[in-house]
Amino acid sequence: MKRALNHMTTPGLGLEAFLDLAAALDCVGVELRNDIDRPLFDGKAPGDARGMIRDRGLRLVGLSQVYPFNDWSETRAAEVAALIDTARAAGAETISLIPRNDGTGLGNGERHAKLRIALKACKPMLEDAGMVALVEPLGFTTSSLRAKADLVETIEALDATGTFRVVHDSFHHALAGGGPIFPAHTGIVHISAVADPAPSLEQMEDAHRGLVDEEDRLGTIDQLAALMQAGYDGPVSYECFAPETHALNDPERAIGRSFDFISARLAAKAA
Repeated sequence: MKRALNHMTTPGLGLEAFLDLAAALDCVGVELRNDIDRPLFDGKAPGDARGMIRDRGLRLVGLSQVYPFNDWSETRAAEVAALIDTARAAGAETISLIPRNDGTGLGNGERHAKLRIALKACKPMLEDAGMVALVEPLGFTTSSLRAKADLVETIEALDATGTFRVVHDSFHHALAGGGPIFPAHTGIVHISAVADPAPSLEQMEDAHRGLVDEEDRLGTIDQLAALMQAGYDGPVSYECFAPETHALNDPERAIGRSFDFISARLAAKAA
């Protein structure tokens, strides 16, 4: 398993401390974000961040995010262009595109049309820059893009499989009711767990998303095993939103223990 770490898991850490943590956890790379409560790259120039990442033997596997990408406009186009420029300067391998998630635009015709319009407009921008975009279906009932099948169908219709990749998120996959996985289209896997027995799937929120252990209700390890057995060999990135995870006194120990737990379970399934 190629470990990676999303900055949302430890948003209280500055860039240097976060990169040191990822290196200590034997991660292949990190995902950095423009939507946490600190300046992107801690205000450093993208080129300086690039050097810091590479000095630690890490890759910048993703830079997030443009939201909502599927509400296309001149403003959204400018945001995508700006993120592509920043990603290239920082040495990022991908940018992230996140769909509208406010309960609007949920009709089948509107959802599909807006998705196609946005992907078709993004495609030449990404191709000109040699950049890949990760698109993340969100499993919430308020999401305008829940099903990976809808995304893959549109990507294939636009002949854009080399330009757009799917984010398989164990939380959102469970909330969307499971369904087919698309390992050949998957660019990154996000993992987290929900241990709280109280909320139904429909009631789960980002704040429930913590570290994976034996109490996980999302079937994260089963999802990972299925993806890897089907040929997925990309980064598996921890993306936790739970306040309890954000407040960990020793994130290296806790996250490392969870990564080890996952690896052991995957090995047992493969045996």
